[in-house]
Amino acid sequence: MLARAARDILPGMTVNLGIGLPTQVMAHVAPDCPVCLHSENGIAGVGGLTAPGREDRNLIDAGGGYILCAAGGSFFDSAVSFALVRGGRLDLTLLGAFEIAANGDLANWIIPGKFAAGVGGAIELAQKARRVGVLTTHTDKHGNPKILERCTLPLTARGCVDRIYTDMAVCDVRPDGLHLVELAEGVELAELRFATGAPLIVADGPIPRF
Repeated sequence: MLARAARDILPGMTVNLGIGLPTQVMAHVAPDCPVCLHSENGIAGVGGLTAPGREDRNLIDAGGGYILCAAGGSFFDSAVSFALVRGGRLDLTLLGAFEIAANGDLANWIIPGKFAAGVGGAIELAQKARRVGVLTTHTDKHGNPKILERCTLPLTARGCVDRIYTDMAVCDVRPDGLHLVELAEGVELAELRFATGAPLIVADGPIPRF
């Protein structure tokens, strides 16, 4: 799933990675791929996670992970950082999710009754990035679908998601519905449909695998 999402990060992009699974995506991007990694706490040019024992307490990403700064990286305050976001300068953001609706609605910041630190920058990232991808397991820990016809949890943003990457499939949100793009190796279409809480549009012919 992580490696598949990394394939959509192209040279020259400015990318923001959300907390959780998305932070691991850069490990699957070629080290010589010229990508500007943005962190909303005020860094452009994040150089990946720091090796254990070599942490610098002054260098952390928005999720509190210790990071390196790439050559040519820069630091700025939150006003500048969110001006970049609000100005549509991010080519791609990859976010985690609790639920995604078939129309692209995203719920990823709170489950009622459980502690949440706050929505953070997710609302603006989801609304303002040129392209929004979501990385998540296809079902929750109880086996319930996380892709639904309508979200049941409080929304982060409406109609914002372009592509969903899960451990079972890659799906695109389009005006006419949820399209299956690729199946994970070892997953059958019937199994995927059973694990998805929304109708899937499947093109004729062989389904690509990842």
